[in-house]
Amino acid sequence: MSEGVGTEDPGRESMEYDVVIVGAGPSGLAAAIRLKQLAQTAGTEISVAVLEKGSEVGAHILSGAVIDPIGLNELFPDWKAMGAPLETPVTQDKFLLLGPQGSLSLPMFAMPKFMHNDGNYIASLANVCRWLGQQAEALGVEIYPGMAASEAVFDDAGRLKGVVAGVFGIDKNGQKGPDYQPGVELHGKYVFIGEGVRGSLAKQLKARFGLCEGSDPEKYGIGLKEIWQVPDERFVPGLVQHTTGWPLDDKTGGGSFLYHFGDNYVAIGFVVHLNYKNPWLSPFDEFQRFKLHPEVRKHLEGGRRIAYGARAISEGGLQSVPTLYFPGGVLLGDSAGFVNVPRIKGSHNAMKSGMMAAEAAFAALQAGRSGDELVEYEAAYQKSWVRKELHTVRNAKPILSKFGTALGGALSMFDMWTTNLLGGFSFFGTMHHTKSDAESTGLAKDYKPIVYPKPDGVLSFDKLTSVFLSNTNHDENQPSHLKLKDPSVPIEVNLPRFGEPARLYCPAGVYEVLYDANGENPKFQINFQNCVHCKTCDIKDPSQNIVWTTPQGGDGPNYPNM
Repeated sequence: MSEGVGTEDPGRESMEYDVVIVGAGPSGLAAAIRLKQLAQTAGTEISVAVLEKGSEVGAHILSGAVIDPIGLNELFPDWKAMGAPLETPVTQDKFLLLGPQGSLSLPMFAMPKFMHNDGNYIASLANVCRWLGQQAEALGVEIYPGMAASEAVFDDAGRLKGVVAGVFGIDKNGQKGPDYQPGVELHGKYVFIGEGVRGSLAKQLKARFGLCEGSDPEKYGIGLKEIWQVPDERFVPGLVQHTTGWPLDDKTGGGSFLYHFGDNYVAIGFVVHLNYKNPWLSPFDEFQRFKLHPEVRKHLEGGRRIAYGARAISEGGLQSVPTLYFPGGVLLGDSAGFVNVPRIKGSHNAMKSGMMAAEAAFAALQAGRSGDELVEYEAAYQKSWVRKELHTVRNAKPILSKFGTALGGALSMFDMWTTNLLGGFSFFGTMHHTKSDAESTGLAKDYKPIVYPKPDGVLSFDKLTSVFLSNTNHDENQPSHLKLKDPSVPIEVNLPRFGEPARLYCPAGVYEVLYDANGENPKFQINFQNCVHCKTCDIKDPSQNIVWTTPQGGDGPNYPNM
């Protein structure tokens, strides 16, 4: 590693690595570990740096999570002996169709085998990433937490050569404050982008290099999650329960998860597909209402809520996967959209993507290459079990979007059964996503506002109380990381046309419409300090006027065990 002077800021140094990885999630850490493993086997050296915008590895990681260990098996075949925190094997699998008061248990035998959770583990993905971080550092990977990658750096030929990270001390007016730090440029012969869903650098790189040309629009959901600690009489270790139906209507996709694991923990979550039409819908309030259902509350009563968070979920599947490589770098994990939506799983695919990228990069470095296109990574993906898995379930989301929850659920189950049995052939062919989630939003005048029950403070809660449990913090003196392309749009366009849905789809109370004492002169307010980095606003804003950018490193939520 060598140091020099960067070009963008005269006070900015640069650091040279073989591979720079943005994001210490499952994909980035798996990539770093595999690079070091390959170097160790080959008896050579390779320098690897991992940047993490959270205050520590795992601070921004939120997932269900029932984990398929197939990726971990490949990375560390002896992970159990090594103490990986996959602590609770699945013992029961349930799938319920909810009505307003009752429920119907759907037989698991009617679902394809890959939808079952035998051999999977309930865990905190955040803690799994902390463990992976420890393994990476033991192999010599340099991990830099609290270092947000805020800008891409390109060489004279237009290839990605690195990122700027660690810029601090820009004040709310965009000026260099007394504590200003210019950050550092981290240059890599290859740069891996593993920022997670809707990452700001990935979004820019997709546009710059046309990576999404030929792919369907990217699709997303929002996942909201709480962790409860419940009394012994409520605790059923290893229970996995998923639901669909109430409180969402037939035209609004989504569902829930509820997992019993660890120290009397119940991880409970609710997912709403962001292609919903009704602009009056609030995913957060649907989640709070959902917990009042008899089939749900019986798991929580007498317990205590100890954590809350939210994040976007990549839902486009196979049809929305972009080109994975570009000059100087690649996309990993959720930055590429490898979530298997019907299985509600993605960490295993993310890990595998990191390993495939690492293998391609290591071979290229050994051959003396750098800064070119790692087409070998894309070729490996095309032959991998990741693509096969996504191909089998490719129609599940489009079918739900077209036919609704009831009929669509039955048709998608039929399609997954037959596609699996017929080696990838589907009677539906390959269906496509035709609109972005922003474009799917309907006009306020065409829908009735939804009146949600007031939170009871026992099972259901308000947004600000919930955000407190996410341990979210942002330096208030920095510029807002939530940018408006046109400040007039929220009041002049979104409010009359859509009821300004940002105040509803945001799960953290970031966006408000305020009025004067006479109930007039509306004003749009952004409370960026509340932001839990879910990126929903960047995705769902019907005018595509909100741009989520990276705040300074270490800011945002600090999830202990999500």
